Amino acid sequence: MSTDHELRELLDHTASEIKRLSSNPRTWLSWLVYLLAALEKQATGINPADMDSFKETLSALEEAIRNRFKRGGW
Repeated sequence: MSTDHELRELLDHTASEIKRLSSNPRTWLSWLVYLLAALEKQATGINPADMDSFKETLSALEEAIRNRFKRGGW
């Protein structure tokens, strides 16, 4: 099994668990922010220079969200 496939399965399971524990999507923002903070900590924990790369990732996420609203899909 590829790493990408394993990560997708893990994220699908995590999304299902969040939905199960908190069915209202309005409450998911805090968990998304928590996840991003945890990823930031992981990205910069060993090499603080990775902060630039993480910021680029956040910028790309912002653009993906913007496109999602414009086009109606990911």
